[in-house]
Amino acid sequence: MTRSFALLLAAIGLVGAGVAPAAAQEVPAAGPGRVVITFVPAGLTFFTEAKNTQGPSFGNYDLGAGLAVNFNRYIGVEGEVSGAIGVSQDLPFDGVIGSQRSPHLLNYSANLVVSFANRSSVVPYVTGGVGGLNMFETTKLGVTDAETFLTGNVGAGVGWHAGRWGLRGDYRFIVVRENEDAPGFFGRERRYGHRVSAGLLLNIGR
Repeated sequence: MTRSFALLLAAIGLVGAGVAPAAAQEVPAAGPGRVVITFVPAGLTFFTEAKNTQGPSFGNYDLGAGLAVNFNRYIGVEGEVSGAIGVSQDLPFDGVIGSQRSPHLLNYSANLVVSFANRSSVVPYVTGGVGGLNMFETTKLGVTDAETFLTGNVGAGVGWHAGRWGLRGDYRFIVVRENEDAPGFFGRERRYGHRVSAGLLLNIGR
């Protein structure tokens, strides 16, 4: 009787050992997938005051999306598009301080992303790249036509990946190249901005 019971326990152990690896394989891997789509419903872009011209500081509400392709756990590339929606604020411009809506902006860039993969669902990263910025017509601020500027950005953030879905917090330092033909409000000298955003992640291709 004792021998039969021992054989039964051994058989159960062997079956359990075979099932455990199979179950482990069904658990989604930690970290981002091969392709990651980011939806940004909330963010803020703030440009500091121009040093030598009359361009004031201003902030816009930001929303957008991104598509990242990861070559491995550490290196990837990401394309981003975001719209910085103008909001009413006190803008000291042309000798007058008054409540004005800031210009709408469209920002797009291609970035290199370096992740600090650690076998965890929380993955910090650093990123940087180049792109462009479109500023749309705002006649009250002297912007009589759409303007396009070359931009660069560097930043960092952290992603939290829970299987297919996740969350992301991101910061970017933005440099906008000067353009002598730009309106006085923005762009005649190099401008610097800051963008913070929170995003929802969709992981594809694990």
